[in-house]
Amino acid sequence: MNQGSTLFAQLIAHGSRDVLDRCIRRYRGNHRVRTFTCRDQFLVMAFAQLTYRESLRDIEACLGVIPDRLYHMGIRGSVTRTTLADANERRDWRIYADYAQVLMAEARRLYAGEALALDIEQTVYCLDSSTIELCLGLFPWAQYHKDAAGIKLHTLLDLRGSIPAYVRITGGSFSDKHVLDELAPEPGSIYVFDRGYLDFKSLLRLDHAKAIFVTRARRNLKTRRLYSHAVDRTTGLVYDQTIRLTVQATAAKYPVNLRRVKFRDPDTGKAYIFLTNNFDLPALTIARLYKARWQIELFFKWIKQHLRIKAFYGRSPNAVRTQIWIAISVYVLVAIVRKRLGTKLELYTLLQILSVTLFEKTSLEEAFSAPDYTTTSQPLPNQLQLFDL
Repeated sequence: MNQGSTLFAQLIAHGSRDVLDRCIRRYRGNHRVRTFTCRDQFLVMAFAQLTYRESLRDIEACLGVIPDRLYHMGIRGSVTRTTLADANERRDWRIYADYAQVLMAEARRLYAGEALALDIEQTVYCLDSSTIELCLGLFPWAQYHKDAAGIKLHTLLDLRGSIPAYVRITGGSFSDKHVLDELAPEPGSIYVFDRGYLDFKSLLRLDHAKAIFVTRARRNLKTRRLYSHAVDRTTGLVYDQTIRLTVQATAAKYPVNLRRVKFRDPDTGKAYIFLTNNFDLPALTIARLYKARWQIELFFKWIKQHLRIKAFYGRSPNAVRTQIWIAISVYVLVAIVRKRLGTKLELYTLLQILSVTLFEKTSLEEAFSAPDYTTTSQPLPNQLQLFDL
């Protein structure tokens, strides 16, 4: 029940304060801090994400006109752009990375019962990265090419609820395939990724962990066909084969059989060749699993459009990482609230509602209650006709 708390305070309350405090103590975030604490920093940056603030000056101006409401938001320190800039520069970004990991785990637990478009009981992960371009003149530390700067956001996305299960921020030149080695494979889970992660030594590690992988084959991959299995060509399938690697170097890295499935998209006519270590799922399901990888592309597009992770309030590596991790925390926190309240509204709609109602003292349930619109096919009595029949 709402006890006079603002929507912002109610939203933040769905994330454990004790967990954030433990993360702050772990990295001594409040060491020698008197007024503007790490929690204040998190709340202000979350406010900036939810209200789409453009700059530190913008944040200061907006919060400066409502000093009496800062207390109800949970902010105890004075908010100035110099104080916030200093906090983003100096407070360890790992505080907010660890807190985001806890929120991600909680969200995945809530969405564990979500149905997938595919009739699969296993957990399905999609692994990919997206480059966030930066201005080379403002972020020289992020240079990865002669005239380009940027960072990579590597994400392992749980398709049940589109919740990140793993996130890592690296330089723009970091090779994608190295991220695959950092994952702790879950037995029985399915990992879907593109050719950028194709490393047979890493694939063997997934196979030994009893995890399933689905990826695309490179065009120059040398193999030997051992068996061919019948397929229904009317579905777009071309073949379903059991193969073995033939080049000595790659065969040494993956010395066991692979399954190769070729699928031709009926709409575009484009052919795709998939590799997997699973020999039980139908061949068409393998093709559909890889098609589901498109959801992580939509995830990257969504967060770049609706969160502040393309324009930054600070220029240092610590400030950039801090802003990204707090943005991820906000995304996951709204997803948690959406599930706990049982609302059917999309995350985009929830963010739009919050952006204009953060200081309202009503319950989240009331704010997120969608009105029931009804349509009628009967013309209005005073409606004029555009054309004579």
